[in-house]
Order: sequence, then C-alpha cells, then structure tokens
Amino acid sequence: MKSKIVIRLSGILLLFMITNTIGQTDDIDTKVESLLKKMTLDEKVGQMNQYSSFWEVTGPVPQDGGAKEKYDHLKSGLVGSMLSVRGAKNVREFQRVAVEESRLGIPLIFGLDVIHGHKTLAPIPLAEAASWDLAAIEKSARVAATEASAVGINWTFAPMVDISRDARWGRVMEGA
Repeated sequence: MKSKIVIRLSGILLLFMITNTIGQTDDIDTKVESLLKKMTLDEKVGQMNQYSSFWEVTGPVPQDGGAKEKYDHLKSGLVGSMLSVRGAKNVREFQRVAVEESRLGIPLIFGLDVIHGHKTLAPIPLAEAASWDLAAIEKSARVAATEASAVGINWTFAPMVDISRDARWGRVMEGA
C-alpha cells in the first residue's frame, strides 16, 4: 500500500516538474525572440565576433589602436564571446562592460582551453586514457570544470575524446 502511494506521489511530482519546465522553455523562447527583434543587423553579426583578452582590465581603458576599437565593439554589443581571459576579476570586468554599458546588455560567453586541467593540472588525455582509471579521469575532468566555472569560464574545449590513429597528426596528444 505504501509503495503505491509513493509511486503515485512520485508520478505527480514528475508531472509537475515536466509541466513547470515547459513553461520555463516557453518563457525563454519568448525572451529570446523579443531580444532578437530589438537587435540591429550589426548587433546580430557582432555576436559572432570573438576576441582574446585585449586589454589589462585593471588598468586604464584603452585610448587608441586595436585595443580601443575592440573595447568600443564590446561596449556597443558587437562581441559575443571571448577567449583566454584569465581570472575571475578580469572575466567580471569584461562581463560588466558587456552587460552594463551595451544597449541590450547581452552577456558574453567566455571560452578557455582546459585540455588537462585549469588551476589543478592533470595528465594530458592520452596519458589519462592509458591509465584505464575511469574514476580518476572523471575526477580530473570534474575538478577542471569546477575550477573553470568558478572563475566565470562557461565554455571549455575539453575534455576531448577522439581516436588517435596517426602520430603525425599535430595535436594527437589532446584526444585519446
């Protein structure tokens, strides 16, 4: 009898969770469509721009040259993502400029190559694969993900899994 009650309650809870998620998805879709309608063509194309860290965010705002042009793009909402920005303070400052100083406040995506760790380094994937220790491999990937997300990196290019067939391939050590 108790198991039937538990099953029924679980079913009701599951149904509630599913219907609640559907509403959230519709809400997100509505917000995205609204935002896209507000964007100019330049802003839409600008979201495809991806820069590496181009200015020392703890220093003065760039006044001239390429760094100034990129900074102006960032303030104008013409940058969608950034690569190789190191440290939470730097990520926060770039994000602040994108969200608070651009017309629509679209946040940036931050990407970083985290092939074998972020702050805590692990062996390269080829070496991890040779260990056959799946628990250790999972743990090293989880540590890297936790450390990267803690400093604002929300897009990593690892862990990577591939079949290495020919040692002459340039980056064979990254995929195993």
